[in-house]
Amino acid sequence: MVEKLMQHLDRPKRWDAPFDPEMTDQDVDRLLNRPEFSSIDESAFPSAASLRGILRNDCRITNYQPGQIIVREGDYGSSAFLILSGDVRVVLQPGLPQQVLGRSGIKKRGIWNVLRAMWTAPKHAETRDIRLYSASRQGRTLGHDRVEAASLLDYPDPTAIFCVGVNPREDTSRIPALRPEYPTTLLPEGTLFGEIAALARVKRTATVYSESNSQVLELRWQALRDIQKRDSAWREKIERVYRANLLKTSLPDHPLMAGLDSESLKQVADQTLFETYGSFEWNVEFKKLKTQKAKSMEAEHLVARQGEYPDGLLLVIGGFGRVTQTMGDGERTLTYLREGQWFGLDELYELWKTGQSKVNETSLFAVGYLQLLRIPYDLLSDKVFPRLKPPTTRLADAAARPLTSDAFLEWAVDERFINGTQTMLIDTNKCVRCDDCVVACAEAHDGNPRFIRSGVKLDNWMVANACMHCVDPVCLIGCPTGAIHRNTLGGTVVINDLTCIGCGTCANACPYDNIHLVTISDQRGVPILDPQSHQPIQKATKCDMCESIPSGPSCQRACAHGALQRVDLHHLIQAASTMV
Repeated sequence: MVEKLMQHLDRPKRWDAPFDPEMTDQDVDRLLNRPEFSSIDESAFPSAASLRGILRNDCRITNYQPGQIIVREGDYGSSAFLILSGDVRVVLQPGLPQQVLGRSGIKKRGIWNVLRAMWTAPKHAETRDIRLYSASRQGRTLGHDRVEAASLLDYPDPTAIFCVGVNPREDTSRIPALRPEYPTTLLPEGTLFGEIAALARVKRTATVYSESNSQVLELRWQALRDIQKRDSAWREKIERVYRANLLKTSLPDHPLMAGLDSESLKQVADQTLFETYGSFEWNVEFKKLKTQKAKSMEAEHLVARQGEYPDGLLLVIGGFGRVTQTMGDGERTLTYLREGQWFGLDELYELWKTGQSKVNETSLFAVGYLQLLRIPYDLLSDKVFPRLKPPTTRLADAAARPLTSDAFLEWAVDERFINGTQTMLIDTNKCVRCDDCVVACAEAHDGNPRFIRSGVKLDNWMVANACMHCVDPVCLIGCPTGAIHRNTLGGTVVINDLTCIGCGTCANACPYDNIHLVTISDQRGVPILDPQSHQPIQKATKCDMCESIPSGPSCQRACAHGALQRVDLHHLIQAASTMV
């Protein structure tokens, strides 16, 4: 009798909701005949993820009209693009003003919608309207809930970059020429771009727009990953383009390169080495260390050793590095480095200034994963140092601080909390365990809290089990459908419930155990079952920073004692200075 009451729902598969439901076999055949794909050995792909299946389900072909933006600088992205035809241009540095890009804020719920959600909260936990899933697969709408099968990720609303607020699909007559103060360059047919954002989980580095009628193939990062894994030519091409683009985009924007002319920048780029330490999927090793209760530094890769002579300046372009100084038989953590920071400047600048070589005063380790650009000393002495103001080092101050103030810094680095941009930090001396934060979170999410008020502690500080919306969100790596992704504008990591297949990949990947699988039920509270296995359907859930609520995170707003804060990694380290 109970079985009859239960609703059944086919368990979602990777390609239940294809990237483009309108992609046809003819489209796939046309792509397979292009030189970019015709040389690929299809037999190298497993039947469950064939090359044809990847092109059919993980890619989409989009036609762009003149003036239409393909990607915006500063947006978060999880896909790459291949130009099939037409004229496509990329805007060179310094890029376009924000107003020209048509930036807009995240759409918030109105006060009446917020109140209505509170009044009509479901009586049962994790309820779902399963009609939405059926509508999603068919690309239909259902009542007031707009469901788009192709909307697996948040994409910018395409607008003309030349006429703010004008959609080129509606009005192409008002698009004037781009003013000459915005330099651009043409990308030829067959060019692959956007792979940095797709593979490194970072913001788009440039704006790309269609100058004429053009056609572009968009590949979700899952497609990019699978193709380069199975085809050496694609792997070499992606790595080559990836490296070249990193050099072009990272060097001109760096403050140490300010004032260099294009020829000097080219010389620096041509001789700069691109280096990677650690694993892109560093979370696997990190979780293993936690299980074994081993020290984090035992698995960290040494990049530069204290006491050795530096041969170049190291610029961090991704991941994290730990700067240490030898103390007895161990290493004392002085600081950490992240994107935009550097290592070895003091020693090399002293060599240029005095002519006397100086060894590294500190060591550098890769904290899980670290990407670097190594600029040779000769280039620095010729191009950079003559224009550089004498550097003011922070390491001397760090080394001189009391040892008692190291604990919080060591803890934050060892536990990888430096990765968080919205870490839930609780002062247990102020927390009265009233659970108002949990209640507020539940009220904002249909009665279902999205965090657990427990976590790793150091003295009176606790980092709760709530999504930290990381700088490097490794939870995005293995999602087969792209259901977990960065919000386009704010960078918040969110989950598309309609396309989540409940595989648990993101939950297993999260180094902090901040993503949880929950059993979903219908509006009567009866579990929804997979008709084949008769097992309950599960979905991944996590904190979404209450992004649709105008007042922001409900948990922080509900704490009457000021015990709970949502902080970024800078605040974590700043807090360490008060714990002397």
